[in-house]
Amino acid sequence: MHDKVYLENGEELSLDILNLKEDEFKRVEKKELIKDEGFKTESISYSKDVLNRFVRKKVSVVAACIISFIIIMAIIGPYLSGYDYLKQNHALINMPPRIKGLESIGLFDGSLTIKIQKANLEKYKDFLIKIVEEYKFVSKGRTTDMLRIKINYYKYMDAENVYHWFGTDMLGRDIFSRVWMGTRISLILAVFVVIINLSIGLIVGSIAGYYGGWIDYFIQRAMEIINSIPTLPLTILIIMFLGASLSSLMFCFILTGWIGMAYSVRIQFYRYKGMEYVLASRTMGAKDRRIMYKYILPNAIGTLITVCALTVPSVIFQEAGLSYLGLGIQAPEPSIGTLLLDGQKQLIDFPFMIISPGIIIVLLMLSFNLLGNGLRDAFNPALRQ
Repeated sequence: MHDKVYLENGEELSLDILNLKEDEFKRVEKKELIKDEGFKTESISYSKDVLNRFVRKKVSVVAACIISFIIIMAIIGPYLSGYDYLKQNHALINMPPRIKGLESIGLFDGSLTIKIQKANLEKYKDFLIKIVEEYKFVSKGRTTDMLRIKINYYKYMDAENVYHWFGTDMLGRDIFSRVWMGTRISLILAVFVVIINLSIGLIVGSIAGYYGGWIDYFIQRAMEIINSIPTLPLTILIIMFLGASLSSLMFCFILTGWIGMAYSVRIQFYRYKGMEYVLASRTMGAKDRRIMYKYILPNAIGTLITVCALTVPSVIFQEAGLSYLGLGIQAPEPSIGTLLLDGQKQLIDFPFMIISPGIIIVLLMLSFNLLGNGLRDAFNPALRQ
């Protein structure tokens, strides 16, 4: 016979109330240990979880590798070719790319396609690789037999022992060293602008988002007024007043660039300031500054990293555009924009001058955007797969 079951008030509990039969009822002895089932999986930190999600984005990983390679080349690239990026050699201007080892298979062999009159072909006989095209040129009723021929330009210029990996520009400067030095300058400009914009935006956005009310209203109206000023005319005025230089460009990008960062920070602080752990810390007497930068900011850091990664290519692109218009970094200092401008001037006759800086800026634009998308997905737990 089973022991009787009693409620807390001492009243006997009938098994009929529980709809149990006597053979279905079993008393649990107090000496029996009841415990939760332990976790069978390894615990994982937030940073490791972010890294695992990022690694699964193969495209973003490739983009990160490309950015790393470009950064390394921006550091060591100007010294690899053995030519100073400012040194001019007027005896070897507009030289095509030539790389030792690859010229034997027809790549970067220092060849150049030129147009000549057919009657002058004998002059280029010792340097001729092949005749590309034969055509007739008609001018003022006269017809001239013309040829497009491919020649060994280094042999033609009596420079068979010289190698310029990306060729030379119109002043005889080595394009390889100039491309990587220009990349370095553009990256330095972008990184400094992002750091300063983040610092200003972090202070302004956190104050607006945390305190709200009339403080937020005042800051928002001030940012709207600043942001309504046309960027290009303002930039032109600043450059006309301060002169075209790296510091002038940096000032132009910082003047209004921090506003977008401040908006992002403000949204994140509005999102997290009402969380339970923030209310608990405020109840325990934590000061506002401690709550803002120890409890709220770490949770918003993922979004801010993503915004910074997407801002870098934007700054590089703006710098390239302004330098292309002659409002950016001035000669003889190179940047991606000035290199594109120099290449555009010689695009018809020497297209190789614009290819290398063009490839670099395309890779930077695509890679940073893909990296930013990958970081956004990795830091957002809602997108966990």
